[in-house]
Amino acid sequence: MRKPMLRSLRPWLACAALLCACKSAPGSAVSGSPVSGSPASDAEQVIQRWATAFGESNVDAIVALYAPDASFFGTGSQALVTTPEQVRRYFEVGLNRDRPRGAELLEHSVQVVSDDVVIVTGKDRVRGTKDGSVYHAEGRVTFVLRKQASAWQIVHFHRSALPAG
Repeated sequence: MRKPMLRSLRPWLACAALLCACKSAPGSAVSGSPVSGSPASDAEQVIQRWATAFGESNVDAIVALYAPDASFFGTGSQALVTTPEQVRRYFEVGLNRDRPRGAELLEHSVQVVSDDVVIVTGKDRVRGTKDGSVYHAEGRVTFVLRKQASAWQIVHFHRSALPAG
């Protein structure tokens, strides 16, 4: 049962890797950062930090970007992740396998819903290394970020595999 769970994490990890690439892409967003500019640019900074933490397999840094009430579905998630403990468990497993890896955000959009809510959605491509071979996986990704007090946090994340064809 653990092996299917780990396989289900692979797409999520790929998504996370892709976000690492988005830190250099315009329109990317990162959560957990202090408010310093427009909602769109603040959100992009959070996603950049997320991508960096993913690329470094830094579980503490990536978990710190999520709000306590955050939810997400990773590509291979069997169940909705809804507690800080589940978020940590997910990344403890996911960020410590298939290294080295990377990700890039492909086409995407940043939608400012309000001064304290931003949605970033698009396509991504992640890569990892398994048994000495590099693999790539394209997917769809959505981040919902919310400003609380003076910091942006990820309140929802979803990544799914891009359908074939």
